[in-house]
Amino acid sequence: MWNDKNVFDYSGMIAETVRIQGHDGKFIRAYYSRPIGDGPFPGIVLIPHMPGWDEWCRETARRFTEHGYSVVCPNIYEDAGEGPAAEVAQKAREMGTKDKDVMEDVDGSLSFLKNQVNASGKAGVIGMCSGGRHTFLAACTLEGIDAAVDCWGGGVIAPPEALTPERPVAPVDFAKNLSCPLLGIFGNEDRNPTAEDVNKLEEILKELGKDYEFHRYEGAGHGIWYYDKPMYRQEQAMDSWNKALAFFEKYLK
Repeated sequence: MWNDKNVFDYSGMIAETVRIQGHDGKFIRAYYSRPIGDGPFPGIVLIPHMPGWDEWCRETARRFTEHGYSVVCPNIYEDAGEGPAAEVAQKAREMGTKDKDVMEDVDGSLSFLKNQVNASGKAGVIGMCSGGRHTFLAACTLEGIDAAVDCWGGGVIAPPEALTPERPVAPVDFAKNLSCPLLGIFGNEDRNPTAEDVNKLEEILKELGKDYEFHRYEGAGHGIWYYDKPMYRQEQAMDSWNKALAFFEKYLK
């Protein structure tokens, strides 16, 4: 849990940019943070949000590493070129990021984590915003995921008119294949996903008998962990951070 370490405990990590094999066999950049030591350490794939492969994602990776996880955050926007994260993300938005490509990038990240000599063999996936949507999709379509955390992922429930060549299937249509425990974190004032969308998703998961838990926060909308934006909600953020840490502790350690 947050801030419960003994102050005399050793703490150390390494964090750097590496290359991993991603979609279509290409090598893409990824941010890789891991504890120093023999381990074994469980892994987490942190899927970037639409603000981009940004500093917030890197800080979040290091926060999980501080709690004992090796973390890979792949640059799912590699095809959009280089530059500041927000500019690259805008290019990716205009190009359209393919679900197929992101799933292959996540799959490559999982393989990278599990093939490290200090890996425990357990791995989870987490994402926020569009990354939350990708997290749900990964948990339903990829193998080797032991736990998934969807933070306010919009577009999991999507009408036919919202589908595109890049996003040809609504992730909820794969819900029957959800293969690991799922944690959902949502703000009741969010506009994507709306409270109604979350209700629908919960009904479907309950009907399918899936292992899930949703936490929904009053007085909060989208992006409640983003301390660099007005949407940040301190109380709700820290409560849900602790729930995410406890969830990964339960299923990955």
